[in-house]
Amino acid sequence: MSFNIPNWLIILGRCGQIFTAIIYPFIRHRVFDWYTDVKKLKPLNQEIAKTYGRYIQGLNLSFGIIAILLTQELQNGSKLAIALTGLIALYWVGKVATQIAYYPMYEIPKKPIFKYGGYGMNLLFVLFAVVFSLLLIKNLLFFF
Repeated sequence: MSFNIPNWLIILGRCGQIFTAIIYPFIRHRVFDWYTDVKKLKPLNQEIAKTYGRYIQGLNLSFGIIAILLTQELQNGSKLAIALTGLIALYWVGKVATQIAYYPMYEIPKKPIFKYGGYGMNLLFVLFAVVFSLLLIKNLLFFF
């Protein structure tokens, strides 16, 4: 049993991941005033927090680039396709779960651009979780 995932959905997912990597520093700085809070930490903890921020940005960018360059390979049912789509799906499912469980929406500034931007980003995160979960399922079905 197999099913096709529309190309436009995969394209939207890969472009969206690159968009999140590009917009991430703006959100940290303008929406959450993150650097002001980070400055209150001890120097080592400041660097750890910044490093984790860069990891998140790098992963989002990398997942987008992988999806652009290896679109067909991510759907071929190989063990590597299962591993990569599984990793990316778990990353985004975890992000959505974390977003729901730990990030209260009331802390986002009340300006409409931030309010609706927050909704848009959450929709993107759900989209990524769905697209890569579907790719994982497709690969598992193809492999077995």
